[in-house]
Amino acid sequence: MSKAKNIAVQLLDKEYVIACPEEAEAELQQAAAHLNSKLQEIKSSGKIIGMERIAIMAALNISHEYIAFRQQQPENLGDNIKRLSDRIQATLDAAKQQD
Repeated sequence: MSKAKNIAVQLLDKEYVIACPEEAEAELQQAAAHLNSKLQEIKSSGKIIGMERIAIMAALNISHEYIAFRQQQPENLGDNIKRLSDRIQATLDAAKQQD
């Protein structure tokens, strides 16, 4: 288990300090940047007023993106990878026998 350290992230010009495992710092910074981008986008539209509502809309938008992404992925991705791996191994084995 790694040691957690405090990481500062900026969301809508406000700094938040979050405890994070050292090896996850880059992902946390990426997530914060993505969230901040969504928050700024919603805030700049001017259609939604109030920080709580902006945060809720950003969370909903990000959840929608995630669900859409997941639906585009094959359900049996692991099976496809295994099948491709088996085909590669069979091809390598056949090539070795020809040598």
